[in-house]
Formats: sequence, structure tokens, C-alpha cells
Amino acid sequence: MAWDFSTDPDFQKKLDWMDTFVREEIEPIGLVWDKSTDPFDVRNKTTSALVKPLQAQVKQRGLWACHLTPDLGGQGYGQVKLALMNEILGRSQWASRVFGTQAPDTGNAEIIAHYGTAEQKTQYLQPLLNGEMVSCYSMTEPHAGSDPGQFRCRAWQEGSDWILDGEKYYSSHADFAEFIIVMAITDPDVPVHRGATMFLVPRATPGVEILRNVGLIGDPTDEPGSHGWVRYNKVRLNADAVLGEPGKAFEMAQKRLGGGRIHHAMRTVAYCKKALDMMCERSLSRQTQGSLLSEKQSVQNYIADSFMQLEQFRLLVLYAAWWCDQGDPRKSRMYISAVKVQAAEVLHDIVRRAVQVHGGLGCSNETPLASLWMTVPLMGVMDGPSEVHRVTVAKQVLRGHKASDDPLWPNEWLPAKREAARDKFARQLENSVGNL
Repeated sequence: MAWDFSTDPDFQKKLDWMDTFVREEIEPIGLVWDKSTDPFDVRNKTTSALVKPLQAQVKQRGLWACHLTPDLGGQGYGQVKLALMNEILGRSQWASRVFGTQAPDTGNAEIIAHYGTAEQKTQYLQPLLNGEMVSCYSMTEPHAGSDPGQFRCRAWQEGSDWILDGEKYYSSHADFAEFIIVMAITDPDVPVHRGATMFLVPRATPGVEILRNVGLIGDPTDEPGSHGWVRYNKVRLNADAVLGEPGKAFEMAQKRLGGGRIHHAMRTVAYCKKALDMMCERSLSRQTQGSLLSEKQSVQNYIADSFMQLEQFRLLVLYAAWWCDQGDPRKSRMYISAVKVQAAEVLHDIVRRAVQVHGGLGCSNETPLASLWMTVPLMGVMDGPSEVHRVTVAKQVLRGHKASDDPLWPNEWLPAKREAARDKFARQLENSVGNL
């Protein structure tokens, strides 16, 4: 019977090394460089000089870009192993760059690897895998939200060229990316899921205009954010700019989004662990009303509830990752959506309790709790709003059920079934008594 919650001992050694490496070498970087763009901008010579020796150690350990197949320089790890790794990497924004797993580059590399031509792989994929450039994924539109049917960014052919025109929102790292993957409608006469195409657009192409860089909740208003609002002003592209088949953009997008949501969820586990650790440390250190906070029943309830929520969520994420590794798309989709919803809710509950235990200090920028709290609403919106994912879960659950034969009664409790059961057991009792 294969039902095991342990980790392979050889892989556990890798995780143990990662845990120490991230704690001692990477997490301290965030104490010095904390701007939102710092961990991702490879043009910054100072931070690059700091990161490259760390990347060399990761590559020497065979832990670089592990989401990729061996022929692309990765380890070809399944989602369970990647989830366990991201549980550690989630402790620092810098860790993803050091390990070659920063978003959106990871997802972009995957779809170029699967759908790109040999020339596209040479021009874009290999430098991306080497950590020599940054990419951008440009899909969200300012007016569309979660409804792709409202997409207005279009592309059409003029001779052998394509003309790209429209605006995109939350195009992360567009400002310093070398290239952008843009999703645009190329056939408006069919449903959007069959009429969108992806394009590889060099950032320096004439007509690519960044209207402004948008920051996230809590980012300083006097500094540019890292999420570009981009206008594609009749950008002319060669025929070889098309990534994959025309009309297949949404199908291709699932290749990058599914695993990404698992990794987001496991990084959320890391956020929650950090908040829980801080809560425990604070409760064992701080006295009020004549005793430690850890001796107060309400604080004990906070800790117990946080531990139980976190363990349940962690196991659900790993179960979702396991389903991905089994290759069952229906089950994978359902569980990925479930953990996407739960990530925001569990993070909300645990961070709120941690802030409460820290009191005024928790409301300041002296600890990471305020930053974690700002992440909560983002988790509920990015990669599709929680409401959409709840619908996905509900539809999959309902597929395993059917309507009752009588709208007034559940099938198992229909009066006719109960009467038949009474008759059956009455006959059995009658025979048993007769045999005695």
C-alpha cells in the first residue's frame, strides 16, 4: 500500500542544504536591498555581482532551474519536489533569482521550451536559462479583469508581417525585460479561447510604450513599480514572432499557469511559517499583565489554530502537486484551484493573528508582517480571482454526483428505499428467529 508522507532521504539532503543556504546566504540580502525591482533586475551590476557567486553554488549542487527538463539544463523534477523546494525559496524574494526560478521567467521559459522554434530557443530561451536576461508576460488588460472575452489588444497580418495594437496591464518587469510575450486576439470571430495568439516581442521594438510602471499595495508612491502598463502602438512584427500556433494562446498559457499556482501556494506556506514562527517567538518573549503571552489562552488559541490551518493547507498543496505528477488534468485543475483559493484565506488568518500578538510593533514596518499582510489581497486576485477558482472546484465536485430521483429527498433517503430496507431486515430477522 503506497501511502507515504516522508521525503526521499537523498532529496531531503538537498532540501536541508537549501534551507541552510537560504537562511544564511540569501535572506540577509533582503535586509539591505528591499526595493521591489532589486531581486529581478539583472542590469544592476552591484546586486548581480552579489548574486552570481551564489548562483554558481546552486548550479554546482545541481539545483539550478529544476523545473526544466535535463536537456534544458534542469533536473526535470515533478511538482511534488518543486513544491517542497518552493516552501524554502518562498522565504526570500532573492531566492528565486539565485535558484533560477524567478517569475515570470520560469513560466516563459517553459512555454518557449515546449512551443518555440529552434531559432526562438536560441534567441530567447538559452539566455533566459543562463540568467543573462529578464522576460515579461503581457496578458492582463486594464478593462478586462478575469473576463478574457473583453480583451481588446489585437494583432492582424499585413503581408508577411503582424501588426500588434492595444494595451496591457500588470506586465511585470516590462521596464527592464529584454523581451515580452504578448497575448493578442488574432481572430475576433471565434470564441476568445480559440482566437488568441502569443507573440515574442523584443522590448526595444518601435511602438512598445510603457505608459507607467504600477506599484503594488504598500509600495512607495514616490518610486516606480515593476508592473508595466504597456501600450503596443501598431507594433510591426515579423512572421517569426509568433510563438506556437495561432489561436492556441490560452491552451499554451495553461502550461505556465498550473505549476506556477502550485509554486505560489507553497511559497505562501513559507510566508505563513514565517508569521507563525514570529508569533511563537513573540509569545515566549513578551510579558503583559504579570505573565508571558504564551500563557494566555487566547494566544494559545491563535497558535493552535494557525498550526492546524497551515498543516492542512500544506498537505492540500502537496496533494495538488501529486495529482499534477499523476498526469490527471481534471483532478489537477480542481486541486490547483482549491489551493489557489485557500492561499489567500490561510495567509490572511495567520498573519492577522501574528500582527495581533505583536501589537503596535506588528503594525509597523519594523517587521515583515506588514508586508505579508499587504500580500493577502494580492493572493486573492493574481492568477485568477478566487471566485473564478471556486467555480472550477464546484463544477468538478458536481461532476461526481447526479440529481436525486425525487427533488424532495436525497436518493439514499427516499421513502421507497427506506421501506424496502425495512422489509429486507424484517425478513432476515424472521429467518434468524426461525432458525433458532
